[in-house]
Amino acid sequence: MTTSILRALASASAAALLIGCASAEHHEQAPDSLTVTGTQGTPLTATPLETFDSAWAMTFLPDGRALVSEKDGNLWLLGTDGKKLGEITNVPSVKAMGQGGLGDIILHPEFAENGTVFLSYVERDPADDSLSGAAVERATLRLTEQGGVLENREVIWRQSPKVTGNGHYGHRLAVGPEGHLFIASGERQKFTPAQNMATNLGKVVRINQDGSIPEDNPFHGNGAVTDQVWTLGHRNPLGIAFDAQERLWVVEMGPKGGDELNLIVRSENYGYPEVSEGDHYSGKPIPTHESNPVFEDPAIAWIPAISPAGLVFYSGDVFEEWQGHAFIGGLSSQALIRVSFETQPTDNLGQPPKDGQTEPVATEAERYEWGKRIREVEQGPDGALYVLEDKEGGRLIRLTPASN
Repeated sequence: MTTSILRALASASAAALLIGCASAEHHEQAPDSLTVTGTQGTPLTATPLETFDSAWAMTFLPDGRALVSEKDGNLWLLGTDGKKLGEITNVPSVKAMGQGGLGDIILHPEFAENGTVFLSYVERDPADDSLSGAAVERATLRLTEQGGVLENREVIWRQSPKVTGNGHYGHRLAVGPEGHLFIASGERQKFTPAQNMATNLGKVVRINQDGSIPEDNPFHGNGAVTDQVWTLGHRNPLGIAFDAQERLWVVEMGPKGGDELNLIVRSENYGYPEVSEGDHYSGKPIPTHESNPVFEDPAIAWIPAISPAGLVFYSGDVFEEWQGHAFIGGLSSQALIRVSFETQPTDNLGQPPKDGQTEPVATEAERYEWGKRIREVEQGPDGALYVLEDKEGGRLIRLTPASN
């Protein structure tokens, strides 16, 4: 195991001890608000705004309104106060099963001019309902005061092949600084597809906005599916985001322990299922990344697992001291996790990093808990943090600094 992973594991273990000894405190502040105190003593005001059934993703519109998807297939338009205004119609029809249903929703960088959105969901095989896979559509969103409609819908990407089971779809989306669409594709609980270049399962995929393949993809020219691959060796990536330096990051669920935050580097192999910082659920050990340096190390590996879902890099002024920090939702950990970064001028052997780039060192800085599984986290246009709780009746929570 490399030094950076050891540091990350030590940080995570320390956070776990803090949580075990003194869980984040909370008490009534106002009729609808709580004060949530993190493991390092930072108090936040948590204000519930709305409730959903199995909310999955959220994105803010240029006018301050927002969209929230639910796994069962609903897509809601919210007002600037976070309350439901109405539904978006003509959404892809889904059959929610297991971890699959309606998924991510993001805006085109020029949404204000073209109304384009990208959304992901799980589709069944029309010839065999036991088979399924994620799909991504591009559509035009026509908004009204009370909702809206999706028009010009077009499927631009599909997981290949469709397989049995209803887990590890991933299907989180991000648009890169050059306009490419990045898709985090899970390995569908099948292990080996993550290393099989004839599939796009267990990969981070890079495509053009119309679904065509960029010719500068690292494996272009090796086949239609292989052409899509940007990185491989991923398990269940449920968060993808660019930081302020335009670096791409993915947070993914490991097996029994070993959840990872990964800096995504073109063409690299992140090792699953050949290596991991966790073990199989059967108890069978998996070799660590240290055992085979050909695989890319995670920036952080959490033991015990946090079950990460949702990822955002903070850039606002409300929490000015946290600019550049990452926020990750935690499902089994029932926590919002803050990660800070420092620059490392050399690698763990004292040599300059690859391509002369500085290496960011990630450290878990704090956890915030209020007894709920966190599915999604986003930064609002007001600089506040917004989190979606998981499951039926999950709330949309607005987080701001606690009043003195």
